Amino acid sequence: MSYRLYVRPLPPFSDPGENPEDRLFNWVLYDAGGDAQAQGSRDRRSTIEQTLSQNGLEGVLLAGLIPGDEALFCTADIPAKQSRFINQALPYAVEEQIAQDIDSVHLALGPHTPEGYRVAAVDRDRMATWLELFRGWSHTRLDAIYPDASLLPMTEGGWSICLDGESTMMASDRGEWLSMQSANLGMFAHTLAVPPSEDVVAEVPVVIYATDTEFEEQQAVLGELMAPGRLSVRRESLALMPLELLAHSHHHHLCRPINLCQREFSVKGGKASPFKPWKPLIAVAAVWFVVQVALEAGMGFYYQQQADDMRQQAMAVYKNAFPNDSRTHAGNVKRVIEGQLRMAGSDGPDVDFVTLMKYTGQQYSEVAGSVTFNSINYSQSRGELVVDVRAQSYDRLSALRNGLSGQGLEAKIGSVVNESSGARGRLTVSGG
Repeated sequence: MSYRLYVRPLPPFSDPGENPEDRLFNWVLYDAGGDAQAQGSRDRRSTIEQTLSQNGLEGVLLAGLIPGDEALFCTADIPAKQSRFINQALPYAVEEQIAQDIDSVHLALGPHTPEGYRVAAVDRDRMATWLELFRGWSHTRLDAIYPDASLLPMTEGGWSICLDGESTMMASDRGEWLSMQSANLGMFAHTLAVPPSEDVVAEVPVVIYATDTEFEEQQAVLGELMAPGRLSVRRESLALMPLELLAHSHHHHLCRPINLCQREFSVKGGKASPFKPWKPLIAVAAVWFVVQVALEAGMGFYYQQQADDMRQQAMAVYKNAFPNDSRTHAGNVKRVIEGQLRMAGSDGPDVDFVTLMKYTGQQYSEVAGSVTFNSINYSQSRGELVVDVRAQSYDRLSALRNGLSGQGLEAKIGSVVNESSGARGRLTVSGG
């Protein structure tokens, strides 16, 4: 079961990173079913980590909530749809809405709305400090950092307000959020009560969240808020601290916050890869594999070249010994030489009638059935055996001739006549 930990630091916020061990937090732990399993107020980081350890929890997703006034809400009207072009145009689209150098501001992109893209702008140095505050907690993995007011549940067509002591969090149905001093809430109410000149006067729904204690203490402020007649105000009592409202709203998707952990401040999602410690070794192995393949390919090419050179040298030697032989090539020179050596070893330098008949008969037996000998003549003076032969096709005659040539003999076919029943010709065989 996955757990999510919502952590909200308590003021002062002048330097979020100063004395992190002494900083106090409100926190609440939610399980995957949306039930709060544990919570605490004004606890140190070590206390929260100890609670997670005692419950045997690991890899808890941590959502850090920073004051709403740390991040400015703005919109960006960008016609592009590809994220690369959107990120390039984003600083120019919101520059006029931000009262500081745009290069010193971190911009986090939210979802697209009819008014444009929702954007959160936060000082780059402050964002780095907040990231450092929430990162590296034991038993957790930082998942997101949100402006706290952006987690208020949205009120359709109006505003949500949460009283939190001296400060007040507010969010509209457009996704806009802001924080202000509770004492200034009446002035904000009068601003909401004055409709634009082009609009028809209608009630603006406002939902106020607070504990019963807060409602009692802020009676004067609430009176100012409820005075304008255009506001339709509804109260919602909180049993515990406002953080539980924010966590409940986020877990049940009642809000549309913008995660500030983007681009250079992004945090990796998912569990750490089990191969991460082995990455250097894997890189070395990959390099070795590439080098080995390249070496094997190079050696193969080298040996192929050597083999080609050897074949060319062998053919050069053979051509030097048998300059008139045009049928022998590098592919069959070995077989031709072996046949010639066998003939030389068995019959000596002269090839007589018996020897020629022996090899011709052997090749005849290889093609028996498709070749017929009609007559055989032998010329002792020329050392030639002349065979009048008939075959089913000229290919069979060629097969007989090639077989004799493979034995080192000189074989020729002449006077070939193609007939309807096959082919006939004269096979002349000599010692070569």
